[in-house]
Amino acid sequence: MNKYLHAAYCVPCGMMKMAWTKLFHLSGFKGPLISMISPLTEISLDNGGKLEIGEKFKMRDGAKIRVRKGAICIIGQNTSINCNNMIACREKVIIGSDVQFSPNVQIYDHDHDFRTEGGAKVGKYKTGPVEIGNNVWIGANTIILCGTKIGDNAVIAAGSIVKGEVPAGVVLLQKRVSEIKQ
Repeated sequence: MNKYLHAAYCVPCGMMKMAWTKLFHLSGFKGPLISMISPLTEISLDNGGKLEIGEKFKMRDGAKIRVRKGAICIIGQNTSINCNNMIACREKVIIGSDVQFSPNVQIYDHDHDFRTEGGAKVGKYKTGPVEIGNNVWIGANTIILCGTKIGDNAVIAAGSIVKGEVPAGVVLLQKRVSEIKQ
């Protein structure tokens, strides 16, 4: 019963968010009218940015999608953005269909260019596209960095930091050794 009450609340909210975004970004936004989006989410699209969202999209509390000027973000069908996820796009982020994000996943297609004159405070960035294939599961507290490509049917274990290429069909598990000095 709880999921039906949740849907009765989130579907109208999703309709309003999608309509509002389309109203203010006519040429830069394409998405379904009906989707399940919590009211406690953020979709921000700068002028000149492009955001495309597929059918059966879900977005939970605290999730944020930020597409900056000149950037492109494409999210496939039946993709679920979970609690406190962040997709920050300054160049290009492509997420396939049937992708499931666990809570607290962060995706950045840019890094601060701290070596530029004036350091990170001047707001210069190094960018590289992020591509996530179809039917991918990303575990909780994962960070996906610029220049990453994840193949279809991959699983990224919780707590991973991903940069580079992850082949299709693999399970990426990053083992870490804890060292305690006394």
